[in-house]
Amino acid sequence: MVINIELPDRWKRVNLGDVLSYIGNGLTNKQNKANDGYPVTRIETISDDCINAEKVGYVDILTNDKIEKYRLYYGDILVSHINSEPQLGRAVIYEGKPEFLLHGMNLLRMRVETKILDPFFLTLIFKFYRNRGVFIALASRAVGQASINQSRMKSLIIPVPPLPEQHAIAHVLQTIQEAKFTRQHEIVLERERKAALMEYLFLHGTKDEPRKQTEIGEIPESWEVVQFNEIANLRRENVKPEDSRNLNFVGLEHIDSGESMLKRWGDASEMKSAKTRFYPDDVLYGKLRSYLDKSVIAEMDGICSTDILVFTANSKITSRFLVYLLHTEAFVNHAVATSTGISHPRTSWDSLGKFTVALPSLSEQHTIAAVFQAIDEKTTALEREVEHLDELFHAMLDELMTGQRSAVPLIDTEMDL
Repeated sequence: MVINIELPDRWKRVNLGDVLSYIGNGLTNKQNKANDGYPVTRIETISDDCINAEKVGYVDILTNDKIEKYRLYYGDILVSHINSEPQLGRAVIYEGKPEFLLHGMNLLRMRVETKILDPFFLTLIFKFYRNRGVFIALASRAVGQASINQSRMKSLIIPVPPLPEQHAIAHVLQTIQEAKFTRQHEIVLERERKAALMEYLFLHGTKDEPRKQTEIGEIPESWEVVQFNEIANLRRENVKPEDSRNLNFVGLEHIDSGESMLKRWGDASEMKSAKTRFYPDDVLYGKLRSYLDKSVIAEMDGICSTDILVFTANSKITSRFLVYLLHTEAFVNHAVATSTGISHPRTSWDSLGKFTVALPSLSEQHTIAAVFQAIDEKTTALEREVEHLDELFHAMLDELMTGQRSAVPLIDTEMDL
């Protein structure tokens, strides 16, 4: 298959099969459910655009011949060739981690002729082609999935610049990818830090004061034990469709991120039934089981879906502390345990109102909430950086893979990401 791209004169077009030293399918032995034996790749192993050692399968006793035949070596490329259409052509290079890994079924393995083609460059060609729908056009269809056989894959025509230029292109794009992966790892660490601090601060506080025994266990001496309905009220004000003009509309999809402040909303103009009114500083909480760990503070007024409960904080609690309280493991577990229904389990105000809370003073609530707010703000900033790096990567991918831009000057200026 040929993709119609104008290339620089110094670049060549070649069949993929002509620059591969090996292409083959993986081990077909049945994988066990005990997570014991030899680790082997699955489709999910490369779903994060890297080799994820936590998403491998395992096979039992193998002969030395099979181990040698299917063991991955540095520079091997794994390609998804049997999958849903958007996943076709996903390619990841094995860089030696984990140290031992076997090539499993439903992924093609490729090795390139390194005197002609940089393996990292080939994975970038595959990303470029995926974005342009090349693999979808190349695939055969069956019920529930699409596939590309080896013959069609080898007939794929790819652009091949001189090897030094391939190295330069790969270096530039890898630099952007590594910066993105670093930010994503930092996001994971920030979320883990927040979870650990929530577990500690909602039971110990920030003042290291003496503790007392209560019905919910030991808590700081100055804290009090209250029920949730003593610190929050349920707003029950409904709005009819004819009164919804110029109001923001919030559905479950808008609070799905679980951010501390609600920044997304929809259009209420097509509302067909009465919805609940909310105001700035109200706390919106999804009552369906799949949303019981999601709650946000409203920064504007509007109306929301009936699948959302609207809480107002009273004089004993701040809205920001309240929203973080709703994210605690103890509260979420209570909400899950008290949810009812078969097809769409949901919790209720009556059930949530009976949850027992350890409540600090207002000043300490501000201190605790400020800790979590700082983590949220850092996480949001990192997420924006990830988005910008992703946009930069795809823009550079298009320009570099078509020869519109040379990678050499970019390396000379040493990209700072």
